[in-house]
Amino acid sequence: MRLHFLIISAILWASSTRAQETRIVDICIYGSSSGGVIAAYTAGKLGKKVLLITPDRHPGGITSGGLGNTDIGNKSAITGLARDFYLRVGKHYGKPEQWVFEPHVAENIFRAYLKAGRVETWYARRLLSVTKHNQVIEEIKTESTDRPDPTTNRMVRAKVFIDCSYEGDLMAKAGVSYTVGRESDSLYGETYNGVQLLDKHQFPDGIDAYVVPGHPASGLLWGVGNDQAAPDGTGDKKIQAYNFRICLTDRVDNRIDITRPPGYDSAWYDLLIRYLEKKKPTSLEDGVLNINRMPGNKTDINNNGPFSTDMIGMNYAYPEGDPEVRNKIFRTHELYTKGLLYFLGHDERVPAHLRSEMLQWGYPKDEYQDNGNWSTQLYIREARRMIGEYVMTQANCTGAVRISDGIGWAAYSMDSHNCERLIVNGMVKNEGDVQIGGFSPYPVAYRSIVPKANECTNLLVPVCLSASHIAYGSIRMEPVFMVLGQSAAVAAVLAVNRHLPVQQVPVSTIQEILRKNPLAEK
Repeated sequence: MRLHFLIISAILWASSTRAQETRIVDICIYGSSSGGVIAAYTAGKLGKKVLLITPDRHPGGITSGGLGNTDIGNKSAITGLARDFYLRVGKHYGKPEQWVFEPHVAENIFRAYLKAGRVETWYARRLLSVTKHNQVIEEIKTESTDRPDPTTNRMVRAKVFIDCSYEGDLMAKAGVSYTVGRESDSLYGETYNGVQLLDKHQFPDGIDAYVVPGHPASGLLWGVGNDQAAPDGTGDKKIQAYNFRICLTDRVDNRIDITRPPGYDSAWYDLLIRYLEKKKPTSLEDGVLNINRMPGNKTDINNNGPFSTDMIGMNYAYPEGDPEVRNKIFRTHELYTKGLLYFLGHDERVPAHLRSEMLQWGYPKDEYQDNGNWSTQLYIREARRMIGEYVMTQANCTGAVRISDGIGWAAYSMDSHNCERLIVNGMVKNEGDVQIGGFSPYPVAYRSIVPKANECTNLLVPVCLSASHIAYGSIRMEPVFMVLGQSAAVAAVLAVNRHLPVQQVPVSTIQEILRKNPLAEK
């Protein structure tokens, strides 16, 4: 009997030990955003043993999660493998290049990159902890996102780590400095940071905020906050709104009807009715939904107007939230968005012509088939931002300050969605939307993707990079994340080959490699 017990114990111990054996690679990338996939492919093609770890089941982040209408700014700024991605999209559709596409097309291309780069990928695994000695990350511990269990935890050792998550979790757990929210204008000498009460995606004057108009005692309508508007340029911890980029179809044979979601509450959209009564839109695109048509009779629907797909003010806890908090925010956004679509098609207070238009659309049968035909990726426009060796600011965007260590170009306008909905002079107003452009493409500093040397010497952060809120609003576009992911991978390979801290990798060499070998070919 005792021998039997010892044998069983030995088997269980051996199984547990095998499950927690440490994986050793050259470069470990956390997060399968578009930048993460391109970083992994680049490092693999340049001869390194690469491991990509992601809490998700689908590579590509929001690029394969619904954002098919690419935010470009200036195509000339998109180079290397990022440009190659859009050439591959074009090839799929029989065109030289294409910047609009269906979600599954993008995902298939990202999976092809990972296969061609021979990238080992751990799906559905999230970061638990980071072990760091002095300024060097030695090991990270991961767990299953589906069934967390200490016996199935996995450890990874790497010479260089790259954080390509939208949240900056690896960066944060490594003890690297970061910020959340909006800096005050005074911190970096900016004019469009902090609180900005402007006119884009804004309610017209005269819309009452109370359940019973004119009676504060009746309470505020859903979605309106109690905060008073701070002076323009004031810093705070508020985050620009998240949303889903919605893929629908009007092709009858591929359409699933939009039905009432469990937990639906029509009161969430009472404020929208007041806006519709004031606005009197002629169509859904007239200030309600931004319906971008994609191939395959599909859409990439984005926010449009003061009350739309952005769930304003409901994401503040997300950047630093634990998995439970983030999942709750995700599900609340999902309910809000599905509820909005149902509301527009079925609530009798919505004008009949808008309801009729909405009922033409449904969920596509051939997208997100393992997730109820709904995207698995919430659009995390901004979460943590590193405070690294150099902070990109408004002055970089406008060209007032130029840097010499550029490893990619950004070109989009300084863009922030609204951060809060409040009462101003007795009326409902949104606050935080900024759209300032009119400048040329500008370089993104290598120093902005590396931490301070006294904090960590073997980590690169090309997604949650070091930038002020308003500068990040220009840099944060998906093609730029791919460009910076490739640049980070080249830097990581050089750091491994030359046994250097990432801060000491010669930027001129990174630039030369990117110029001479833009597709990371051996």
